[in-house]
Amino acid sequence: MTRRIRPTGAAADDEAITQAIERTGQEAFTREPPKTLKGRINFLIRTLKTTRAVAEAIGVSQRSVERYRTGDRKTPPKAITDRINATVRTHWQPRIRARRQKHAATTGGITIETRARFGYTAPIGTTDDGRSRRLTVHLPPPYARRLFDARAGRTGESPNEVLAEGLQEHYFKDGGRRADQLEVEFTDIDYIDVEY
Repeated sequence: MTRRIRPTGAAADDEAITQAIERTGQEAFTREPPKTLKGRINFLIRTLKTTRAVAEAIGVSQRSVERYRTGDRKTPPKAITDRINATVRTHWQPRIRARRQKHAATTGGITIETRARFGYTAPIGTTDDGRSRRLTVHLPPPYARRLFDARAGRTGESPNEVLAEGLQEHYFKDGGRRADQLEVEFTDIDYIDVEY
């Protein structure tokens, strides 16, 4: 079992964005995941194909997974229960989530609500002091597509870079109507919610 190290800096910001996307995807569920431990384990085995893959996903031994599956062990520790629940929710109803993401990437766009530090690079004579701001901004479908691609690792961009550019262009530059030389950094995310 590997110990998770909490990321800092840009990695923490990317993880916060990824978790926000995951939470929103889970809101799209049309049915609830299995409620019993045995039902959840059986679902994970069907999805991940082997007890070994399930064991690696939830951070326990393969024998423990087999005990949960047969009902020999009914109450795992809270940390393991939380990992099982999170893994089930990650794999539950992937087509529903994919359909919702496709809609956001083609017609709906995404809405970002965040409180984070925004730093600026601007022409001489203007302020470039970064500060914490709370923003709610709707970004058009191309940014949603790029965000989902960045999250999946299909591009060289990070989720943070995509959102920084989107917020720069649609909030700070107001679609090209002001501050045309401004460059924005999006860091130290306190919280973020993504809706699509």
